[in-house]
Amino acid sequence: MADPGRKEGQQYMEAAKTEINDNLRLSEQLCFPLYACAKEVVRQYRKPLEKLNLTYTQYLVMMVLWEQGSMTEGQLGRIVHLDSGTLAPLLKRLERNGLIRRIRPENNERRLLLSLTEQGDALRTEAQSVPNVMEGCINLPKEELLQLRTLLMKAMNAMEE
Repeated sequence: MADPGRKEGQQYMEAAKTEINDNLRLSEQLCFPLYACAKEVVRQYRKPLEKLNLTYTQYLVMMVLWEQGSMTEGQLGRIVHLDSGTLAPLLKRLERNGLIRRIRPENNERRLLLSLTEQGDALRTEAQSVPNVMEGCINLPKEELLQLRTLLMKAMNAMEE
């Protein structure tokens, strides 16, 4: 005769296993489509940014400096969500390429001020074409793209709180 307690235990284990498996399905994760989509968008930026001799991350930094002007490395890092360990080598490359200046004030050696060079400011004109080239990168109606951006910004802001 079968043990009814054992049967119930097996059913519980099977239900728990299914629940765990559902929780671990890639198709059930929010993080994966965000990751895959972001990776693909960055890949699509490569070609137009090659003409500017910029990586995607360098392009983000340049856009912030074109928009807001001079600032500290810390301020820039907060805006583009990059830590100093990632940002420092990127800024050194931009400086070597003649696009920015990194200045350490004498009164505060730990602070690093960033500003555009004439060459970096002039690159803005060439960069004007990038958003137009990238416009069709995600093949969704404009209204849905605006909703997507709004939701992503809302999610980013919620995670910062």
